[in-house]
Order: sequence, then C-alpha cells, then structure tokens
Amino acid sequence: MAASKVKQDMPPPGGYGPIDYKRNLPKRGLSGFSMFGIGIGVLVFGYWRLFKWNRERRRLQIEDLEARIGLLPLLQAEHDRRTLRMLRQNLEEEAKIMKDVPGWKVGENVFHTDRWVTPLNDELFNLRPAEELLHKKFGFQWYV
Repeated sequence: MAASKVKQDMPPPGGYGPIDYKRNLPKRGLSGFSMFGIGIGVLVFGYWRLFKWNRERRRLQIEDLEARIGLLPLLQAEHDRRTLRMLRQNLEEEAKIMKDVPGWKVGENVFHTDRWVTPLNDELFNLRPAEELLHKKFGFQWYV
C-alpha cells in the first residue's frame, strides 16, 4: 500500500479573525442605584399616604366621639324613662301580690336612704320572665 499524501487543513490566508472572549451580557433592567431610589420613593409615598389617612381617621374618630357625646343625654334619658316605667310596673305588681299581707308597705326602700340608688337588674326584672333578665345581662350573646 502506497503511502497516501495527506492534505493538511490550513488557516485561511491572512489568518483567523480575533476571538471574542470577553463577557458580553445584554443590559437587563434598571441599575441598582435606580432601583434603590425607586424603593425609597415608594417608601416615602407610602408613609405620606399613611400619615394622611391617619389624620383623616383621627378626624373621623373625633367626629364620632362628638356625636356620641351629643347623643348621650338623649340615650341616658331614654334609659331612665325605661327604668322608671319598669319600677312603676313592679310597684303595681307588688301591690297586687301583697294586698292581703297586713303591714306591708309597697315600694319601701331597701337601702334605708333618701338618695336615689340605681336599681339592680335583678330588682328590675324579678317580676318579669327570666328570658328578659338574660337578654338584659347578655344582650345578643345567645349561645343556646
């Protein structure tokens, strides 16, 4: 076998071009400083809105408090009227129940004083159904 002549691969005339070996990444988004600046700006804007909302909420709370203060005498008068009406009904019921007992004084003060003493719930509701006393004590907390 005769030795074949091998043709060697050679560079093109003038040589190969330069090889681009440096890192060449495309720009992706904002720089760190600009993101930091935007973050600070958003933070400042958020605090500004928070302070503004707290000021408005405080103003609304003061308005609600003034409305409650304005309504308090009316609500207290309604409560007093309801209490006096219940006491009067209790006295009428007591007079009916104890009419046959000699020496019984209807409406005698149990505290032995001339000053007004706010009646206890048990005193107000003792001649009424037990459900009314429970409703007065616990309100809307019906767990039964």
